Amino acid sequence: MDDQGEPQSGRGRAADFEVAWVQGGVEARGSLADVTELAFEEADPVREFPSYRGQRNFPGLYWAATMLRHVGFESWLERDHAIAMDFDPRVTWFASQPFWLSWTSPEGVRLSHAPDYFARRADGSAVVVDCRPEARRSRPRDLAKFAGTQIACEAVGWDFRLVGEIDRVRVANLRWLAGFRHPRFAQAGLEDAVEAAFAVPGPLVGQAAHVGDPVLVLPVVFHLLWCGRLTTDLSRPLVDHALVSRVEG
Repeated sequence: MDDQGEPQSGRGRAADFEVAWVQGGVEARGSLADVTELAFEEADPVREFPSYRGQRNFPGLYWAATMLRHVGFESWLERDHAIAMDFDPRVTWFASQPFWLSWTSPEGVRLSHAPDYFARRADGSAVVVDCRPEARRSRPRDLAKFAGTQIACEAVGWDFRLVGEIDRVRVANLRWLAGFRHPRFAQAGLEDAVEAAFAVPGPLVGQAAHVGDPVLVLPVVFHLLWCGRLTTDLSRPLVDHALVSRVEG
């Protein structure tokens, strides 16, 4: 969840913001100051992800291995960041479109915004994420919503990230590894042997071949890379000779 062009920070009071959320099919509202302890990472989406003929964005559902549940997305960019959060060992749970945030701007304009994601980290901290390509950040009303959301997050100690496209090579690698995120790729009979083989860093396919038929072994390798038990440089293409090693400890 890398920063890419965050709005200018400001100061505000949590009581100046109202939150509306849905949990268990029931809508609730409250002052942001009173709801900071709620598990928004488990909230239901506050709006639907419509699909219709001719639409220009690509909504869908992403199955997150972190929570063993589906998370909605409204674009491929949002899907890519869902994959990145699912891959991030610091993230323990996340939800899409977790709440409506409403407030009155200094100019007296009433604004509302539903951030794209709310994520909870292993240390208990929270991060609110909005996904928007840098080329599409010019509309004043959108910028005001991002800035207001950041102010609200600062007021309650949450991080805010306005993110754009992930590095082309890294996101291609994450998309590939995400194809092996499901627990069905965990094979107890092979995992120990694979980890042992990569105790000494070696080329992806060549080292896997020492364990057995690469057709059978490589899915386990990719699953362990996804789980963080093996590691490689994801800033480089994940090709046959990519250097892979076991994560110690």
